[in-house]
Amino acid sequence: MLMCWGVPGKVVKVEGYSAIVDFGGGSKREVLLVVDDVKEGDFVVVHAGAAIEKIGRDELEELMGYYVEMADDPETKERIKEVMKEWLER
Repeated sequence: MLMCWGVPGKVVKVEGYSAIVDFGGGSKREVLLVVDDVKEGDFVVVHAGAAIEKIGRDELEELMGYYVEMADDPETKERIKEVMKEWLER
């Protein structure tokens, strides 16, 4: 079975049907918006270069918690927590 999963990010800028999304650690990419009503500061899930879902703060915290659980070293776990904190404070 093939499993695909999306990556959470924070929308930095919306430009028509695309957006610049911050994935943490200085990584920002342009993605296609396939969901409605996305604006700067929103959290989205990105898969295959497209924002496929807009998520709220609670969903983001839950999703990032899963990433922390899956991380195999303390440094990665801490970095994930730092990115989430940074996103939520802005």
